[in-house]
Amino acid sequence: MCGIIGIVSRPPTRATPDPADLLAGLDRATSAITSSSGDVVGATLHARAVDDALRGLPGVLALVGHVDVVAAIIARLDQIDAATSDIEGRLDSNAEQLDAEALERANAELIDLKDALWAIRHDRLRTAREVEALAGRDAPASALGGYLTVQQAFSAIDRLEVRGRDSAGLHVFVWGHDIEAEALATLVEQRGVDPLFQSGAVVDAGACLSFVYKAAAEIGELGDNTAALRRALNADQLLRRAVQSPAAKVAILGHTRWASVGIISEPNTHPLNSVELEEPGGTTPPYVVAALNGDVDNHADLRAQHALRIASTITTDAKVIPALVARHATTTNLAEAFRRTVNEFEGSVAIGVASAEAPSQLFLALRGSGQGLYIGLADDCYIAASEPYGVVEETSQYVRMDGEHGGEIVMLDGVHAGELSGIVRLAYDGSSLPIGADDVATAEVTTRDINRGDAPHFLLKEISEAPQSFAKTLRGKIVERNGLLQADVGQRALPADVAARLAAGTIRRVRVIGQGTAAVAGQSTAAILDELTNSTLDVDAITATELSGFGMRLDMSDTLAIAVSQSGTTTDTNRTVDLLRSRGAAVIGIVNRRSSDLTDKADGVLYTSDGRDVEMSVASTKAFYAQVAAGALLSCAIAEAVGIGDPRRRSDLLASLREMPDALREVLARRDVIADAARRLAPPKRYWAVVGNGPNKIAAEEVRIKLSELCYKSIACDSTEDKKHIDLSSEPLILVCAAGLVGSTADDVAKEVAIFTAHKATPIVVANDGETRYHAAATINVPPVDPALGFVLSAMVGHLFGYEAALAIDASANPLREARETIERLVSEHLSGDEVVARLHLELRRPAERFEDGLRSGLYDGHLEASTAARLDGLLRNVSSDRPVEQYQHQSGKVGTPAALIDDVVTALTRAIEELTRPVDTIKHQAKTVTVGISRSDEDVIDRPLVQAVLAAGAGRDVLSYRTLKVLAELDPAVADVRGYTRYRIDGDTISIIDRGGISRDLPSRVEHGAKLRGTKHRVASEREVLVAVGRSDGRTVALVPEVKGGETTGITLLHLALHERLPAAVMRGVLQGYDRRYDRLVDWVTETEGSFDESLLGELPVAELLIEPISDAADHWRR
Repeated sequence: MCGIIGIVSRPPTRATPDPADLLAGLDRATSAITSSSGDVVGATLHARAVDDALRGLPGVLALVGHVDVVAAIIARLDQIDAATSDIEGRLDSNAEQLDAEALERANAELIDLKDALWAIRHDRLRTAREVEALAGRDAPASALGGYLTVQQAFSAIDRLEVRGRDSAGLHVFVWGHDIEAEALATLVEQRGVDPLFQSGAVVDAGACLSFVYKAAAEIGELGDNTAALRRALNADQLLRRAVQSPAAKVAILGHTRWASVGIISEPNTHPLNSVELEEPGGTTPPYVVAALNGDVDNHADLRAQHALRIASTITTDAKVIPALVARHATTTNLAEAFRRTVNEFEGSVAIGVASAEAPSQLFLALRGSGQGLYIGLADDCYIAASEPYGVVEETSQYVRMDGEHGGEIVMLDGVHAGELSGIVRLAYDGSSLPIGADDVATAEVTTRDINRGDAPHFLLKEISEAPQSFAKTLRGKIVERNGLLQADVGQRALPADVAARLAAGTIRRVRVIGQGTAAVAGQSTAAILDELTNSTLDVDAITATELSGFGMRLDMSDTLAIAVSQSGTTTDTNRTVDLLRSRGAAVIGIVNRRSSDLTDKADGVLYTSDGRDVEMSVASTKAFYAQVAAGALLSCAIAEAVGIGDPRRRSDLLASLREMPDALREVLARRDVIADAARRLAPPKRYWAVVGNGPNKIAAEEVRIKLSELCYKSIACDSTEDKKHIDLSSEPLILVCAAGLVGSTADDVAKEVAIFTAHKATPIVVANDGETRYHAAATINVPPVDPALGFVLSAMVGHLFGYEAALAIDASANPLREARETIERLVSEHLSGDEVVARLHLELRRPAERFEDGLRSGLYDGHLEASTAARLDGLLRNVSSDRPVEQYQHQSGKVGTPAALIDDVVTALTRAIEELTRPVDTIKHQAKTVTVGISRSDEDVIDRPLVQAVLAAGAGRDVLSYRTLKVLAELDPAVADVRGYTRYRIDGDTISIIDRGGISRDLPSRVEHGAKLRGTKHRVASEREVLVAVGRSDGRTVALVPEVKGGETTGITLLHLALHERLPAAVMRGVLQGYDRRYDRLVDWVTETEGSFDESLLGELPVAELLIEPISDAADHWRR
């Protein structure tokens, strides 16, 4: 999973804001927020106006070098922030005694103001500060504009690194500079020519200068690569000189990578350029750069097919993109060259391309699942990124590309940067897809939501924010009346008619639904509601899919469904809500996102946290705590509405809810204890389980989900007392959730823990402070809380344990990463195979010893497959032996060469690293998962009649390449009938007949009189391409299909065809595009002399002539 960033811009279309106007706007905001009424809405309007004015280059020009203005802005922001904090504090305590609806409105208004203030302080002021640091003091406007574009790219890459961070690159086009040609040639020559396009490379591409900066490292943290790129770019004096030219303009293409094809190295780091080792003959191709997300599955075939001259060190599939665009652009315009190129690719891809021929344009393509591209409409610029959070610092407005329905191609014209008018959108076949205002979406997040702060991972940040999310959910919803606490959720959450039906007894059933973590949180709601109502209501928690599949009745008017969803867009949950509503059920949503689908569908809505508590990590954590809090509140409100249960018990529970944020903070303070247990006990254990009883069974379910997501294990979850009856023979690591347990129940659990230990399991117990009865491998203590809520603290311990365990498992791969990085570095130094092996003999000794130590200590027992460990250990021993190649040959039984040994070591290291890698915030190997799925894409061509005819003739699927299948599928519309076949066996330069069918049985064959492979069949065998031809002697139309195995042509299937006389022009175009590039070649041939190509003629000419005649003869039809 990778991230693309592309930026093209134009000169500002608005004036630099007057500092006096900026300060006056903030003064008005200050007056509004500090007025007696605390006018939050008015303050927000004024703050938004200042934020808008400070966007883009005009804002940078207003701030850079004006320290007095910046200081005055900060002083005013401090005042507004202080007033905002005071208002938030009053909301927290509900000093004004607002009802729930009014409190919710006030909270939403406050969020808008905080967004605006954050944007000014952390987006606008920070951007100006970073631009000034890059450009230097007294930099001209052109330099500030250029470095602003660079800074925008750095910010986006920094956020996109969560998608993958083993390498990152930034490419900068600069044009319009005034460096004299002779001086420029000298400066470029001093930098040297780098055919591998590594960091610091510069290319004089005519009117453009091409700069690239790259960082590649196996081991590192989020932010490391951006920092390295920033240092390299800041030190580039040629770039600095170029952007200081008054008319200089800059465009950016950047990338952050999670390697899936090609090793981690600077030559493989994107963007890559179109330069080949030798330029193809003829016209000099234009200079192109490109970046890729996803995989070009057929990149090796394309390299061979087009004879691309790519340096052997560059092994990434992305290199074919700029090379092919440049090749095609020698015969057509750049846009068409891009379209033709992306149409050749198999796989799920997102692509960004820029060219020195049109540097103010950016070309994008998206096709397949698993990728994304978003085009931000910013202040006089377009920002294209792989995620919305790559554009939101500059704009909340974006256009989302759609790759799911055949794919899209987009061209961005910097002349109209920031406007819809500069966006051209096409389908992959070149047809227009008009774009309008309806295509523009508004981001639901800001940089305030996605700020990682000082946390090393989003997950840790989000777990740490759980106390705040819990407290915000409770805010203003617990009130004291007559000496007792009551839940006041308001009629927006518990509508009056629903409350009345509960009180009247017409609602007798409550079903709490959700999926995943939301469903687990729903279990706590059901348990608390059942306790508070003394089981007089029929309460149950069930996943939404189970209810819709097996629990629906025709009349559900006696049912209240509580639907829990973090996003409010969960398809399974919302579908069940629709079914429930259609059958008379009432629905209350517990949801985190305002204006989501669930809020529109439900009768009532109770928001968690502040209604916009964004989580960036794939493993959702803080939403769980807020959902538990909301469910407990709603349970108290329902119990009171029904008039059942003990008011004192509800009051005690609400008091405990109020205390829970502090208890959670205490658990967070004990992270070091949890981390120690995780590091010691998690990596060596292959089998894990989580157990709990009573409310703690809910914690066990939630922790199981997070451990599975973070540590990539299939984990059992059982009731504590039941575990001894199930699988203790596997000697698992068992996390025992026992927070809140006291008395005899705790005694029972202590006995179970003793049984676990006796069976050589490794129990880790979460228990109340002061507990000494548990004899376990580790006991993690938590503060005592209401027994009904102790599970919340067990869950937090489990979340932190999962985080630390994932880090520990991942860290165990570091010696292997170091080893692979060493090999990659040596290979990039262009050493001979013998030299690399000799260096590895010395340089791999240290990481190999650390790996051996880990094997001996059992570090790898839990997460590295035995076969992987054994193979890697053997290969590392080969490398460390006195005669590595000979030892390798003896051990493996293969022909021993340095290259074979190195390849096998890298393969074994890669497999081991993949088995141990635990990316905390993202999904492991997502890009590779997508590629595997796409590799089965022959399923949509295999059923074409022409393909079936080849298979029916006896050709095996294993000898038909995917390219051959695709060509046959594209030819299929042109074929009216298959009348016979002949299958030939090829052995070297001899050919023989294997089988015949149809009319072939009665036709003579030259092969019957001579076994020499020659003529057309020799051409098909050597080129391995499908050929449609006409027989010399009988004039019959045939298709010759090569059968290839192990890189050698082993046979040919010859089909006798009857072609359609004519086809509609659009269909004929598709046939020609798929067969031998005849359409592109025909267009090029015709337009070379005629200037234009009348496509309608394709529908008037015979199919056979268009498919079989030489291109020059076919083109004559247009000349007539």
